[in-house]
Amino acid sequence: MFPYLALWERLLLAAAVAFAIAFLTTPPVKRFAESIGAIDVPKDERRVHNHPIPRMGGLAIFLGFVLSMLLFVDMSTQIVGLLLGTVIIAVMGALDDIVNLNAWVKLAGQIVAAGVAIRCGIVVDAISNFTPSGGTTFLYTNWLAIPITLFWIVACTNAVNLIDGLDGLAVGVSTISSLTMLLVSLFVAEPSVSLILAALTGACVGFMPYNLNPAKIFMGDVGSQMLGFVLSTASIIGLFKFHAIISFLVPLLALAVPLADTVFAFIRRIVHGQSPFHADRGHFHHRLLALGMSQKQAVAVLYGVSAVLGLIAVLMTGRSVVLRIVCIAAAFLISITIWLLVLHSIPRTQKEEKGSQAEK
Repeated sequence: MFPYLALWERLLLAAAVAFAIAFLTTPPVKRFAESIGAIDVPKDERRVHNHPIPRMGGLAIFLGFVLSMLLFVDMSTQIVGLLLGTVIIAVMGALDDIVNLNAWVKLAGQIVAAGVAIRCGIVVDAISNFTPSGGTTFLYTNWLAIPITLFWIVACTNAVNLIDGLDGLAVGVSTISSLTMLLVSLFVAEPSVSLILAALTGACVGFMPYNLNPAKIFMGDVGSQMLGFVLSTASIIGLFKFHAIISFLVPLLALAVPLADTVFAFIRRIVHGQSPFHADRGHFHHRLLALGMSQKQAVAVLYGVSAVLGLIAVLMTGRSVVLRIVCIAAAFLISITIWLLVLHSIPRTQKEEKGSQAEK
């Protein structure tokens, strides 16, 4: 639509329209959530807020994103698959915000949404070879294409959902990830993907003023799962298949914070003999709080890490061998630093639990 406009004009309009819709619809969405009882009550130690706050704010992000997409993105089979999957995820997320669905029911819904996207051609059928010098050779996934795609979409969907634990954290990290992939898609000339990500960025920024600390409304599962789903499917359409870049690392670095948090959470829970879906206070943001940071400080740290990794992802799209080696080394050093400063620390709550057990 609007073929007479230049790409940069369409990008700005897509972001602006999504921003305006999300910003203007969040207050009525908040009232709607309150009227139907979609309220997050702080009933356990994992929650850091001290009073009931409405959730389902992601519905405003959904409306801004989808309406902007319909206006500015040319519909193809893959784009239709992304939109249909997004609708499925949003409906399931909204139900979860109202009635708290079982974890396995949510997983089934995510698989259905991913299956729709895959059926419409969103598949990781090839990944460029990982070499510092780059190249145009590809690793073809063949019969593994569908399992890899399914795993990637479901993993990203849950990753963003799991980091949604502090005011503004998930929406901010998703905005940074979206901007990172938007820049890369512009460098490699993928206009449809650029427009998708511009709409997503605008919708996130429109919702952000209501979600920053102290939050007036949470995005809920309808928002966090939708963001993970859109980021994962957009990365498959545009960023896994490009020539002359280390394509596999671009979306991985763009989504590094939520993905790493999810991987460590699952490993931690399995090692302790718990279900991988068992909620705990071991997430990155909990550990930063345990180090004595405030909510705003913890969120700022994770924003900073996401931004630096996103910049590395963008720089890696260049052709310089030296720059790529430096970027890989920088990403490795950041990972080690996070491990030493955050992951190796014991959350304050766990220390308190151990202390109380010892007293008993």
